[in-house]
Amino acid sequence: MSVDLDDDRSLVVPDGLSIRRRRHARSWSTRDLITALAEASFIATGLRETISPEQVRGIEEHSEPIPYATLRLLARGLDCDPVDLLSS
Repeated sequence: MSVDLDDDRSLVVPDGLSIRRRRHARSWSTRDLITALAEASFIATGLRETISPEQVRGIEEHSEPIPYATLRLLARGLDCDPVDLLSS
């Protein structure tokens, strides 16, 4: 069975520590990351899409599975390739 990563229902496992390191490298708080996600989303799509502080915490601390669309949103906000944020 193949997984269509463009399908928003497909869950992926992010590398939470990598996401946290990238956020800290920019000296961003969780709130700063959420704002950056909304701004990057607005530039890309015209919509201010973001995630909640609880979602950020779950991703960073527990590498909770997320939809690939959320991984793409994180990658846009952190200015990197979504593959760079996947757990290996």
